[in-house]
Amino acid sequence: MGIPYGMLNGVNRYAVFISCFLANVLVFPLMMFFLEKINKYFIKWRFYKKSAIFIARRTKSGSGGKIEEYGFLGLVLFVMLPIPGTGVYAGSIAAYLFKIEKQKAFLATTIGIFFSSIIIWVGTLLSMKGM
Repeated sequence: MGIPYGMLNGVNRYAVFISCFLANVLVFPLMMFFLEKINKYFIKWRFYKKSAIFIARRTKSGSGGKIEEYGFLGLVLFVMLPIPGTGVYAGSIAAYLFKIEKQKAFLATTIGIFFSSIIIWVGTLLSMKGM
């Protein structure tokens, strides 16, 4: 969302790419902090617990099997797809649920974010040129 918005509003296309990429990369450590530290306090609340269980089941039943089966590459591909329900937020939750090593998960999400950003960036450039 940030890449098309920035480019359509006249922001330098390279600055848009770099800033949106880096902002997405920062999501992973923040999500891991939340899931590992803060989540255990919120889980005591009934509404939060029901929501967390729903999201966990949905993550595991959706593309979770592929992530579990293919590991690193599965996580890269999951984060790379620029469609609703995928991306760094869902990838972080999947990495947490499937207990993927943090360094590997961070690298996988970063690679996925990079390719996803390129797809969106190129698509926006082409649409702006009328192709």
